[in-house]
Amino acid sequence: MSYSALAVLAVVAVLVMDLAVYRTRLVTRRVFWVAYAIVLVFQLLMNGVLTGLDVVTYDPSAIWGLRIAYAPVEDLLFGFAMVTLTLASWAAVNRRANTARRRGLGTRTRRSSTR
Repeated sequence: MSYSALAVLAVVAVLVMDLAVYRTRLVTRRVFWVAYAIVLVFQLLMNGVLTGLDVVTYDPSAIWGLRIAYAPVEDLLFGFAMVTLTLASWAAVNRRANTARRRGLGTRTRRSSTR
């Protein structure tokens, strides 16, 4: 499977996780897109440096060829998938802990030892 196909598959899988499995619906919220825009700026900066200086190279036959700031557009898809999955997972775990707390069920979390 090509890098491009994996990137698209990763985005689709994460959207399914967010919308259907976790049901956090992060991608429907404005706050998510504002936060993602901030992440995207730094992702483009780092991808531009790494690919512009040839620290990271890509086989031209494995990518679409469209580049943004020297990096293949597929990197943006993988970045989106990674950030979205992380935030959706965090939101889902946090929602589960809050639901348990409201129902009076204890959660298995401990207080931080750093104060």
